[in-house]
Amino acid sequence: MTAMLFSRWFFLSVAASVFVTGAAAEIAGDPKRGQQVYKKCANCHMVGPDARNRVGPLLNNILAAKAAGVAEFKYSKAMKKAAEDGLHWTPETLDAFLQNPKQMIPRTKMSFRGLKSEEDRIDVIAYLANFSGGSMAAQVDAGFAVSAEILAIEGDVEYGEYLSSECTTCHQANGSDDGIPAIVGWETADFATAMHAYKEKNREHPVMQLVASRLSNEEIAALAAYFKSLEN
Repeated sequence: MTAMLFSRWFFLSVAASVFVTGAAAEIAGDPKRGQQVYKKCANCHMVGPDARNRVGPLLNNILAAKAAGVAEFKYSKAMKKAAEDGLHWTPETLDAFLQNPKQMIPRTKMSFRGLKSEEDRIDVIAYLANFSGGSMAAQVDAGFAVSAEILAIEGDVEYGEYLSSECTTCHQANGSDDGIPAIVGWETADFATAMHAYKEKNREHPVMQLVASRLSNEEIAALAAYFKSLEN
């Protein structure tokens, strides 16, 4: 890698870091439209609570992540070299890569020709921002709200522990994040809002929609209380 290209990547990573806080609202673009654009990526890349590596790596928590950082994915030598030289995925570096992957990183395994529309790139990055930062609450679409009465339900921690086995088949109870967002220590209101968003199909994830649909308001509150308690 040339010194000029490394300097450009380093500058973009630092300059954009202020925007990457896990809240999609701080990323310019339309995440709902980006979800439609993302269908061009979905054959190779998964994103969301049950994402796993496919032909390409999963894309959870990609914003601010170091390139070639997904465990157990076999990256090209070119991508590994870019990571060694300091490449991090910021909105700017993602924009450049999505525009023309092989121009930015020659010999990358990614065969996708790129998104030529700037609007498409901005919107798909906004969509990916929904899954960065480790908080499912940030994935809830703007405008969705849960009533104060539901949020005021005091959850039973012991009952939440009893119910939690279905959650912990994917989410780790020790709070670690291995490609699936951690849910330990969330504020109970954030947890409840996320679950009700799935229950009311505000969030488009079939597995989570099914899980949430089987839960009562009291059971969601109990789960929220239990996972919050694991922070201590």
